[in-house]
Amino acid sequence: MKLSWIDEFYSDWVLSGKSAVAGTAYKKNLILLIEYCANPQLLDIKNWLATTTSKEVRRKRAQSARAFGVWCEKVGLEDFGFWKQIPVQKIEIQPQCTVVDADYIKALSQCTTTRDTALVEMLWSTGMRREELSRACIEHVDFAGGFIVVPTSKNGRPRIVPLSPKLLQAVRRLVGRRESGPILNMSGNAIRQRLRRMGVPTAHAWRRGWAVQALRNGVSETSVKAAAGWSSGEMVARYTRALSGELAVEEFQRSWER
Repeated sequence: MKLSWIDEFYSDWVLSGKSAVAGTAYKKNLILLIEYCANPQLLDIKNWLATTTSKEVRRKRAQSARAFGVWCEKVGLEDFGFWKQIPVQKIEIQPQCTVVDADYIKALSQCTTTRDTALVEMLWSTGMRREELSRACIEHVDFAGGFIVVPTSKNGRPRIVPLSPKLLQAVRRLVGRRESGPILNMSGNAIRQRLRRMGVPTAHAWRRGWAVQALRNGVSETSVKAAAGWSSGEMVARYTRALSGELAVEEFQRSWER
């Protein structure tokens, strides 16, 4: 196993349009692997996985090794032919906080400035990540078209996010006559602290809530995926599965009330 192979794996990963963040994490793990053992075999990888007590770290290491194995098979390298035998680390699914209408109403009641209101409306209506909100600028907004351009998403590509009329009004009130510069003028850490003082969930919980609400309101999975900046359909499929179960419960409850 050579370092040059890892570099080539990373280049092919990014050039194929996959997440650069995931590719970088895989590359770092693979470098750790060859530092542990220069020419790892299956037993070496199992021992490497066992060197950490963190289930999450083991899972990410195994993902990295298996992704590298897939690439080796694709390009005809036989040194990693045992990759399918690398044990898959199961994900322990923990309940995740998701913002609902009550959180939105509570957050609005805690707003003391026009910036607070704009922040809450952006969280509720766009599903943008905390750092994306902190970097959002007035010149990125098309007020006539009703959308904002996120120049660089987590996957390294730009995307367009629709803006609700209520959000556009909140942004207009905040920026006034300014035509450029940051909308919120807040760092990612400042946003986190403000939400904490409001007593409402984190920005990522708002992102999950936005996705669920969009799907509930009939927005297509394709549109949610595009607006969220997800490079694969797995994330939106996860929300769809969760929402399907929730809607099924509601339908049964309505049938019992008849």
